[in-house]
Amino acid sequence: MNVHEAISKHSNAQHMHLVRFAELDAQREQAIDVAVDLCKRGLPFSVDRINAITAQIIAHAKEGISPLRTLVSEDMVRDYVNKG
Repeated sequence: MNVHEAISKHSNAQHMHLVRFAELDAQREQAIDVAVDLCKRGLPFSVDRINAITAQIIAHAKEGISPLRTLVSEDMVRDYVNKG
């Protein structure tokens, strides 16, 4: 493999890593939106889905260059709703 091919392969791998991060991050944001909506309406909610996706993001970040996300508590959701 020549240098150009090696650079292209590496660049493509980084791109695909970031694409997967963006997919996971969008899923996490959707899960946060659902929890916030339920909380605003005074209904029971869980952060389990948010944190399951966050765990996937953390594991994924270990394989490349994507950023990390923090786990979310129910109190964090309530605080966000109460501030807004």
